[in-house]
Amino acid sequence: MNISTSLRRAKAPLALTAAVMLAASACGGGDAGSGGSGDELSGTVKVDGSSTVAPLTSAASEFYAEEQPKVRVTVATSGTGGGFKKFCVGETDISDASRPIKDEEIKTCEENNIKYEQLAIANDGLSVVVSKDNDWAECLTVEQLKKIWEPGSKVNNWNQVDPKFPNEPLKLFGAGTDSGTFDYFTEAINGEEGASRTDYSGSEDDNVTVTGVSGTKGGMGYFGFSYYEENADKLKVLQIDGGDGCVTPSVETVQDGTYKPLGRQLFIYPSDAGLKKPQVLDFVEFYVENNKKIAEDSKFIPLNAEQEKELEAALTKLKEAAK
Repeated sequence: MNISTSLRRAKAPLALTAAVMLAASACGGGDAGSGGSGDELSGTVKVDGSSTVAPLTSAASEFYAEEQPKVRVTVATSGTGGGFKKFCVGETDISDASRPIKDEEIKTCEENNIKYEQLAIANDGLSVVVSKDNDWAECLTVEQLKKIWEPGSKVNNWNQVDPKFPNEPLKLFGAGTDSGTFDYFTEAINGEEGASRTDYSGSEDDNVTVTGVSGTKGGMGYFGFSYYEENADKLKVLQIDGGDGCVTPSVETVQDGTYKPLGRQLFIYPSDAGLKKPQVLDFVEFYVENNKKIAEDSKFIPLNAEQEKELEAALTKLKEAAK
C-alpha cells in the first residue's frame, strides 16, 4: 500500500520522542527499539483486541511502515475483552477496543500497575445486516430488535417480527461474548450489557458473520460499519428506527448522532510501559495525527470536529505523561 503525501510527517524527530529514545537506550532491552540514522526506529509494537478496530490499526501500521520500515507492528484479534485481559497484565503495548474499558478490567490493570490513556480514534455505526435475498425487511425498530435479541427470546421466524413479513425461518449471527461489539449492541438494544439470547452463531471474527448471513436467506447479523462496506455486494443493511424514524448508517448519520442508538466511538489504549518504547510512542503519535486519513482508507467514520479537539487534548496529555 502506498502512503499518500498527506500522511507523511516531518522527518525531524519530536523532542519527546528523542527524550524517550535516550532513556530507552540507557535502559537497554531487545524490544525497546533503537534509533538508526536520524530518527530511524526499530523494534516491535504489540497490539491486540477488537476485531472491529483491527482493520483500522492494520491500516495505520501499513502506512507507518512507509516511515519506519524497521518497526514491526503486530495486530491480533482476541476481541475487546480478550485484548484487555492481555493488556492489563502487560503482554501488549496497545489494546484495540470497540467499547470503553470496564471497571473489572480497570481493577486488573491497577493490580498490575498498568497505566494507560484512552484515545478515541474513529467512529462506527453498528450495522444490522440481512441476506441480499431478503426483499421484505427495510427498517426495524429498536423494539423489534429487542424482541429478536433479548434473553430468552423464542423468535425464530420473520413473521414473528412483523406479521407482514413472510413465513421465513430467522437464523441469527453476531458477535462473540468477548467482543466489544457484543457489549455495545446488547446494552444499546436490550438495555443491559451482556444481556442476549444465546441460541445464535457467535464469533469474534466478523467474517464468520458475513459468511453466515450472506448464505442464509432468513439470516440476520450485526457488526461494524466497515465490515458492511467491505461486503456490500453480499449483504443488505437495514435502517434502524431509534424513535425518530428510519435511519441508514453512514458517515453523516453517525457523525451527527441521528443514527441511534448504534453509533459509537472506537478506541486504542496505549500503556505507559509501552510508551516508554520509542517505536510505540512514535506509532501512537502517527496514528493520532493521521486519524482522519486512516479512518477513511479503512472505510471507518472519521471523528467530528469536537471529537478531533478531544483527541488532540488527549495526545497532549499522553505526551506529558510519557516524559
